Amino acid sequence: MYNNVGAQTGGAQPNPFGNAFYGAGSGFIRGGLGAYGEKILGSSSEYVQSNISRYFSDPQYYFQVNDQYVRNKLKVVLFPFLHRGHWTRITEPVGGRLSYKPPIYDINAPDLYIPFMAFGSYVVLAGLSLGLNGKFSPEALNWLFVKGLLGWFMQVSLLKVTLLSLGSGEAPLLDIVAYAGYTFTGMCIAVLGRILLKYSYYFLMPWTCLCMGIFLVKTMKRVLFAEVRSYDSSKHHYLLLFIALAQFPLFMWLGNITVNWLF
Repeated sequence: MYNNVGAQTGGAQPNPFGNAFYGAGSGFIRGGLGAYGEKILGSSSEYVQSNISRYFSDPQYYFQVNDQYVRNKLKVVLFPFLHRGHWTRITEPVGGRLSYKPPIYDINAPDLYIPFMAFGSYVVLAGLSLGLNGKFSPEALNWLFVKGLLGWFMQVSLLKVTLLSLGSGEAPLLDIVAYAGYTFTGMCIAVLGRILLKYSYYFLMPWTCLCMGIFLVKTMKRVLFAEVRSYDSSKHHYLLLFIALAQFPLFMWLGNITVNWLF
């Protein structure tokens, strides 16, 4: 009896439609999951790219400069009260949306060429100042480099926190890094004055502090704060004043060229 049942079971014919339905169903599932996966990955990639461009922009954009831009930009940074033009950035349509023109075409656009060159010049001039005083050493130069980076970071943090407090934290990070890096243009003038004529430092340092404060106030008010749709005007003015006043202790700390980089 058992043999007959086994024979019947072993001799059963397979369903010809089963494999067909299985193959079609699995192909449909694989195709659906594949399309859904591509959609998710595509949207995620677009989201990541949009946020990268939103907060970091294109680094190459900040190095599109020429000699004329550098000269005019230094005039704006070192003598901001003589700048008679507007402080807003120039836009142009690119790919169906508005984008800012690069620095070579817009004097108000931020760049990283001047900040990097100014930072390097600051370190070299600070090392030269230590050498003239007989205090130069490779370790001291390294600490001055770290001190400059820390000062740059503090300036970036000041501007970023100010933007966040006013509800405008969407400015690209490299824009803020560039604006903060202009600090070292004034620092180079002050340190060079100390090397050439010691007492001129006490005139150049307050002057560069004042000019940097005016430049940042004008820039933050007309360029970065353009994103703010609603804000408390009194809070707005107080924060701008705080940015300007904060330049004095920062400049004094960076301008104090000693072996002990903390002071």
